[in-house]
Amino acid sequence: MTLPVSRRATLMAMGAALAPTISSAASAPRPWPSKPLRLVVGFPGGSSPDLVARTLADPLSKALGQPVIVENRVGASGNIAAEYVSRAQDDHTIGLMINGNMTIAKLLNPKLGYSPLKDLAPVSLLTTAPLVLTALPQTNAGTLESFLATARKAGNQWSYGSPGIGTVAHIGMEWLKSLTHLEPVHIPYPGNPQVISAMLGGEIQLALLPPGLVASQIRAGKLRGVAVTSAVRSSLLPEVPSLAEAGIRNFNLEVWDAVAAPPSMPAAIVQTLSSLIGGIVRQAEVREKLFQQGWQVVGSSAEGLANRVKADYGAMAEVITRKGIVAD
Repeated sequence: MTLPVSRRATLMAMGAALAPTISSAASAPRPWPSKPLRLVVGFPGGSSPDLVARTLADPLSKALGQPVIVENRVGASGNIAAEYVSRAQDDHTIGLMINGNMTIAKLLNPKLGYSPLKDLAPVSLLTTAPLVLTALPQTNAGTLESFLATARKAGNQWSYGSPGIGTVAHIGMEWLKSLTHLEPVHIPYPGNPQVISAMLGGEIQLALLPPGLVASQIRAGKLRGVAVTSAVRSSLLPEVPSLAEAGIRNFNLEVWDAVAAPPSMPAAIVQTLSSLIGGIVRQAEVREKLFQQGWQVVGSSAEGLANRVKADYGAMAEVITRKGIVAD
């Protein structure tokens, strides 16, 4: 994306004003960044986190006056990239993380080589999105309350899909089951596209799905958007009610993307990145591009992301422990 000249000038001025210096006993202070910045992503090209990273990279590069190179290190639900970032020592490596990488990863896999709460420095919460409780249209055409009554009556004769054990969709559904007394059986799939295909084929009745992936099917009448999992309705699917509207008020679940740095990165650089990145994603043209990808923009401070990490960890950890969930 090419930014207007005035916007590029503003970003470069911000970068120059905020730019810290790095000093050591062996050398005089030097400006930062002094070389290209690496933005590490734990998912393949074309994936949602990759698209968010590439949307951020160009304006961040202009603001810093150095290239920002998106580097895909794929595997283990993004945890390979997260561990790589946690160990970086060059002050020029940051990571595009999903919420699982920064919160519950160690709970799901005790052998994980990094601790999300200790080994990743929060920079900025970029985007959020609720999940959509999605069902087959024929399950019930009435209100949200009547749908839940039908689902309770079906018991374990219904099943739900997720993109794998330990994913937010899986943990979130188990959390929802405990609050609503639903009993659908879990069936894991390789990814959300396969979950949607299974639902369209009548193999499963329920799923928690990202609005960016399922909105077109809902609006075409092929699937039903029962409710969104955020506290209020989402601008991504404003026609779909929230679970709170059915009285389920102690349930608030979102997926999100964030930027994190290694703990070795100096605080002044983290603050510079936080200010720049938060401002970039709140720009109208970047916000619109992220909205089209299925995201609501936040652009928080480092402290804001740290608070979100702690809150989500507490909510998800209780479900993981009680249900004994362990990732594959």
